[in-house]
Amino acid sequence: MVSNMKLAHVILLLLCFYLSFCKPTSGSDTSQEDLVEKKCLTEKYTHLSCDKVFCQPWQKCIDGTCICKLPYQCPKNGTSVCSTNGKSYPTYCQQKSFECLRPEAKFLKSGACTGEEQFSVSLDRGNGDSEGIVEVKLVDQDKKMYICAKSWSLTQANVACLDLGFKLGALYTQRRDPHINSPECLHVHCRGSETSLAECTFTKGTTSRSEGLAGVVCYTENAVSPTNDYFQCVNGKHISQKKTCDGINDCGDQSDELCCKGCRGESFFCKSGVCIPRKYKCNGEVDCITGEDEVGCEGSEHPEIKEETEMLTADMNAERKRIKSFFPKLSCGVKSSTHIRRKRVVGGQPAEVGDFPWQVAIKEGEKINCGGIYIGGCWILTAAHCVRASKAPRYQIWTSFTDWLNPDPQIVVQFVKQVIIHEKYNGTTYQNDIALIEMKKQPGRSECVLLKSVPACVPWSPHLFQPNDKCIVSGWGREKDNKKVYSLKWGEVHLISNCSKFYLNRFFEKEMVCAGTDDGSIDACKGDSGGPLVCTDANNMTYVWGVVSWGENCGKPEFPGVYTKVANYFDWISLHVGRPLISQHNV
Repeated sequence: MVSNMKLAHVILLLLCFYLSFCKPTSGSDTSQEDLVEKKCLTEKYTHLSCDKVFCQPWQKCIDGTCICKLPYQCPKNGTSVCSTNGKSYPTYCQQKSFECLRPEAKFLKSGACTGEEQFSVSLDRGNGDSEGIVEVKLVDQDKKMYICAKSWSLTQANVACLDLGFKLGALYTQRRDPHINSPECLHVHCRGSETSLAECTFTKGTTSRSEGLAGVVCYTENAVSPTNDYFQCVNGKHISQKKTCDGINDCGDQSDELCCKGCRGESFFCKSGVCIPRKYKCNGEVDCITGEDEVGCEGSEHPEIKEETEMLTADMNAERKRIKSFFPKLSCGVKSSTHIRRKRVVGGQPAEVGDFPWQVAIKEGEKINCGGIYIGGCWILTAAHCVRASKAPRYQIWTSFTDWLNPDPQIVVQFVKQVIIHEKYNGTTYQNDIALIEMKKQPGRSECVLLKSVPACVPWSPHLFQPNDKCIVSGWGREKDNKKVYSLKWGEVHLISNCSKFYLNRFFEKEMVCAGTDDGSIDACKGDSGGPLVCTDANNMTYVWGVVSWGENCGKPEFPGVYTKVANYFDWISLHVGRPLISQHNV
């Protein structure tokens, strides 16, 4: 039986609902809005932010922004194309590079220019200049044609409105009834990064009353009155909060998809906080900078199903992907050996040769006080507080070295040519605690060859790894009881967010990252300085995420190790060692 008190409560709730005094709270709006990471929005990320997305093949990443390449920096192989400026270019990449510098020179068609080509987009039967049925005239066609609604989405609509001169793209799409005496229409497929519909792929289709024709309302400044339910894009466009983090580029600059804690609907969540269309998963192209969209895809690929119909224009998206395949691939972060490690022990466990082929020891006199990380060529990354530029001739770099008491007879010793310390290194606060060591080349050799060594990859984005990701620290540092260590040890730690709570006013989030264990059992300590904190991504590539910098009370809870955040110094490193040596992407 229900008690009188419970019964009264039930009756009150029913009365409240019936009289509309109380409204059931819908959690949907709140949860939807909560998908957007507010702190991230202050960074104003867009499709040009290479901390979050890959640059196009005709762009390169400088200081976190995709900028135009010069045409000669594009691969020489490819399909020739014609531009709206009347010039022919040997490759699509070169034309897009030229357009990047001079936006009026848009793509017109594949092949050489003949002087007769013309492509146009217009809106028919609408109210005003900003809406109507989309009508196009293809380069090799004599008449204008309409687009089938079946293939029409906001992705295509944004490109069309951009082509028509509406800088903020489309407001929304429409399906119009085909009261038109034409049995044919066009299917169009765009990726969304195109600057003209001419770059999209057109195929033949047929009209039907059930499907209709493609219509659009382009975005104008007075098109929307912002309310509390609206999201402001970086470009100034306003969209509904419900359209953020759904894998669809509603903003046109992608800013609605780059600061997400999760994704809605049929989109795929990249752990870097980006939502991409579900169809990009296992499509043979890495779209998440963190790579997990192409993991576990064997036997599960779902290539886009194309109708058996005549293709009317070239597939420039396929050409874009082909251009990317011409870029040089770096060999870094992958071990040549398949040594299987045992479970770690508290305080770290001894490493074997080949476990950490990027780990080096920096020897000064008879002592090894610091470690370093091999990043390729003749270059070692270490901490600024470990080295002095004036002492360069006194340092030796020992590679393939694990045991101080029983050194491997095949150990390789390299001499130092120069030491480069970050110009803004602060020895008091440990800000910018990073340095580069250039090794001398062997006599008669044009390059440094380090047998048994493998360079660690240098991260270009601070979003490749996230708090709680597991990483590995290694070195010859002392144990927490200050006991000296003679063999290279390693231990697994996890990245920790908000380290300011442990080191008030001493932790600088942009330049530093911290890592440890909940019980403090694994930690970097004195003697580990300059050594690597490495993390492995979804594709089994190992990145040097941090350089051992400082900390307090080795091996105690709530005193995690603090590391120099290497991703923050990608441009500084590439300035000195040369971008091709470390540029994994966006070269």
